[in-house]
Amino acid sequence: MKWENNRESDQVEDRRSQPGGGFGGGRGGGGRNIGLGTIAVALVAGWIFGINPMTILGALSGGDLSAPAQVETTQGPAKAPTDDMGRFVASVLGGTEDVWGPMFQQAGSTYQKPRLVLFRGATPTACGTGQSAMGPFYCPGDQKVYIDLAFYDTLRNQLGAPGDFAQAYVIAHEVGHHVQNLLGITGKMDEMRGKVGQREFNAMSVRVELQADCFAGIWAHHNQKTGAILEPGDVEEAMNAAAAIGDDALQRKSQGQVVPDSFTHGTSEQRQRWFNNGLKTGRVQACDTFKSTSL
Repeated sequence: MKWENNRESDQVEDRRSQPGGGFGGGRGGGGRNIGLGTIAVALVAGWIFGINPMTILGALSGGDLSAPAQVETTQGPAKAPTDDMGRFVASVLGGTEDVWGPMFQQAGSTYQKPRLVLFRGATPTACGTGQSAMGPFYCPGDQKVYIDLAFYDTLRNQLGAPGDFAQAYVIAHEVGHHVQNLLGITGKMDEMRGKVGQREFNAMSVRVELQADCFAGIWAHHNQKTGAILEPGDVEEAMNAAAAIGDDALQRKSQGQVVPDSFTHGTSEQRQRWFNNGLKTGRVQACDTFKSTSL
């Protein structure tokens, strides 16, 4: 993957030298209290299945943790990373901006760039405290993507998905969730919380995640078209990563059996296919998982 000479986003906020936050800054109000046991369940489920832990905590507590919270953070200028991995992330994020900015403009709208936060261990977010065990996630409350780069070691060594383009795919997927938030899809999902059963909500979550995979494919399509970063084997790395983090693959690896009703992201085959839809077409219309009768 050729990234060294590409434009780096100025929206990367490097908090890796800052101490981690506690569990302060969460939302008050209704719902059951979230004890350490509930938090542990959310962290484990988030790591194994790639679910945004804030969604899990919201569902378990009966509240909505995806909305903005009062979080005590310093919102100064983004501190740009200077190390190779930090610059790699900034380059990938810049590439997503170069794709989605013109696409929103063509549709008569303005793309609001997300900020990407690099952290170690733990960090405060508008969705609660982010933990490295959660894996990368997007918080719609502050429109930020959060990632502890130690996740890439997990991706390579434990999930069997090495390669820099596999790492880039992870970022593009989370930016896909930001695009969904701008399009109002995230808000519609939140409206359904508590209105449908867990099985139905899981099925809706699968469609959300597969669409984010398809949006990541759109990013790859435009980079493939321009030849800006792709090298031979890069697409295969992304497809391998999509397969490695399919619900069926992760469940089989972690518990030795597959429980389709608990899927929240889709199977390996589905994730690969929807990423490929975006890769082949480069069109948002090709990513409408909600109208598709067959995922």
